[in-house]
Amino acid sequence: MFDDLLAANRRYATSAPSGFDGYAHAGVAVVTCMDSRLQPLEMLGLFLGEAKILRTPGGHVTQDALNGCILGVHLLRVDRILVIAHTKCAMASGDDDEIRRRVASASGLDVSDLSVGATPDQSGKLRADVALLADHPLIAGRAEIGGFIYDVDKGLLAQVC
Repeated sequence: MFDDLLAANRRYATSAPSGFDGYAHAGVAVVTCMDSRLQPLEMLGLFLGEAKILRTPGGHVTQDALNGCILGVHLLRVDRILVIAHTKCAMASGDDDEIRRRVASASGLDVSDLSVGATPDQSGKLRADVALLADHPLIAGRAEIGGFIYDVDKGLLAQVC
């Protein structure tokens, strides 16, 4: 099932970068969506070793993403955090009830406990996530926080907050 990927990995390993430490050398952490159209390092002009990338459905600040940001700020030299949502995001196409209906329809299973934080108010959710980070006692005053929307058709970021 994974032979093609393992073969590709063996090719990659022959010239893979090595010798990096675990720090974010540009001081950047990015919370963004898991959408495969997004290339966080490239969209910001960054390279391997310069940023911490945390990906979640919708680019929302989940508990795991929050933990990653806290660790980044205190242990990995992060002093700027970008929360990046994007256009045409499935997590902005409805609320959790709608997403649960779609997953239940696709799977035939009970997904009543599924919670992803989906909302059509993408800007509002982005502002709330930025506020969560900016006001968190383990982050406040230690990192600059910004909220952005990435246009998947144009490749451009626009700062929302």
